[in-house]
Amino acid sequence: MNGSKQRGTTSVEFAIIGTVAMFCILGVIEVSRLLFTINVLGEVTRRGARMAVVCPVNDAAISQVAVFNSSGGTDSPVLNNLTTANIQLEYLDATGTPVAIGGPPFDPAVFATINYVRAQVVDYVHQWIFPGLGAFNMPPQPSVLPRESLGVPRDEVVQSC
Repeated sequence: MNGSKQRGTTSVEFAIIGTVAMFCILGVIEVSRLLFTINVLGEVTRRGARMAVVCPVNDAAISQVAVFNSSGGTDSPVLNNLTTANIQLEYLDATGTPVAIGGPPFDPAVFATINYVRAQVVDYVHQWIFPGLGAFNMPPQPSVLPRESLGVPRDEVVQSC
């Protein structure tokens, strides 16, 4: 073979292989971000449910702690576009049916029917970094825990979280 006919083939080969390699690397980065988001949302629901079983019913601090923001803000410093508005808390009876809480003062009969607390992240949209991929609506990831004190210690003096 004549070397002059092969001139430039390595540049073409590199362009093809480099493009494929770059798309693979960017794909791994995007999948890693998605897995990170899924894990953070799972931790958010776990934290929300844990706070809800030991804090007074519908305390504002529950959602703030759930999104890793104990300073009183509504936005999460860990995950973009995650706010306290994305946290949904439900108090459930023994059959798993949501209990209608109402506003304070709470009816002791209703309070006694609460057996479980369910926390979940709703309406969270994962935004891809690369343009053209759009957005991905994350499904809710509920976390259910059995009720504990619900913010009422043995001396029955309700304290904020």
